[in-house]
Amino acid sequence: MGEWRREGIREPPAGWLMARLIAALSGGVDSAVAAARALDAGHEVTAIHLDLSHGVFAPEAGSGAEGCGAPGDIDDAARVADQLGLPYEIWDLAAAFEREVVAGFVGEYAAGRTPNPCLRCNERIKFAALLARAVATGFDGVVTGHYAQLVRRDGGVELHRGVDPTKDQSYVLGVLTQDQLRRTYFPLGESVKTEVRREARERGLRVAAKPDSYDICFIPGGDTAGYLRERLGARPGDIRDEGGTVLGHHDGYYAYTIGQRKGLRLGRPAADGRPRYVLGLDAATNTVVVGPREHLAIRSLTGSQPRWCEETPTGEFRAAVQLRAHAAAVRAVVRVTGDVIDVGLDEPAYGIAPGQTAVIYDKTRVIGSAVIDTTGN
Repeated sequence: MGEWRREGIREPPAGWLMARLIAALSGGVDSAVAAARALDAGHEVTAIHLDLSHGVFAPEAGSGAEGCGAPGDIDDAARVADQLGLPYEIWDLAAAFEREVVAGFVGEYAAGRTPNPCLRCNERIKFAALLARAVATGFDGVVTGHYAQLVRRDGGVELHRGVDPTKDQSYVLGVLTQDQLRRTYFPLGESVKTEVRREARERGLRVAAKPDSYDICFIPGGDTAGYLRERLGARPGDIRDEGGTVLGHHDGYYAYTIGQRKGLRLGRPAADGRPRYVLGLDAATNTVVVGPREHLAIRSLTGSQPRWCEETPTGEFRAAVQLRAHAAAVRAVVRVTGDVIDVGLDEPAYGIAPGQTAVIYDKTRVIGSAVIDTTGN
């Protein structure tokens, strides 16, 4: 495998030549090719698979894809390590994952908010617990299969979007700090997915055709409402319009998301015949509020818990703000006051909920992120 080369791979800085790296193998094709490229670049690579679940997140039979922590992923990661000739270890971070990601996910929904568990996992597990353990055991950094670019300039590291717009993962990496980025290597940032799969086939990696997984890894089958119901129990309440009129009932407000249209099961149609959408969730009164789509529009938001990829910005500046993982960024004015972020959008955004994350960009460069607390129109 060592003879294989690809033109134009952006290498780590000179200080990383022959570095000792952890390759985080998920069991999928992206992390496999990333590990292979790091090995080709001359680094000493040890393959690590993170056991986040003790096998309890296995997908439903016949689903055709596997999520992080499924038993098949462990076997696939081991086979990739063997094919590449890498030392292979399984690191048990299941307790930390349950505490930092799963419990936080359930708690946010219980509070009527809509979290992104992938962002939390990157922040607390993959680039905190994993990297800290790697450094503590003598490694220089970690290599992963994320589609994002790192540009090293003026002694620092900039996080940029990946060149493949269909796979760009810079949004879920917007929680990384400069210290973490300095010890991170993303070999796939300048590649598109078709190239990565072709390379995996050429290398003979058995995961070359393995399907991607898009569901939340700890919710088999994507049944978020059912998963939350098991954790939180049934909490029957009212579905009301903005005037307070009861239109229907629900078994738990946590099963709804702002912007949702389907599955409301309302007892009476709107007077104008138009569909209604979830506008708000009130955990205190156990109420779901619905109304017309135009009332979903927001032009401003406030955020907290900021995470800055570089130096902390101050004052007011123009930027682009991405409000969901697969949404287009919106031009905005951003104002930073301590740990509070105020954002004024040039154009309205729809279906934005507290608990989601706003990631701030300067063109392709990620400045940082904040958790959305409130929205306004």
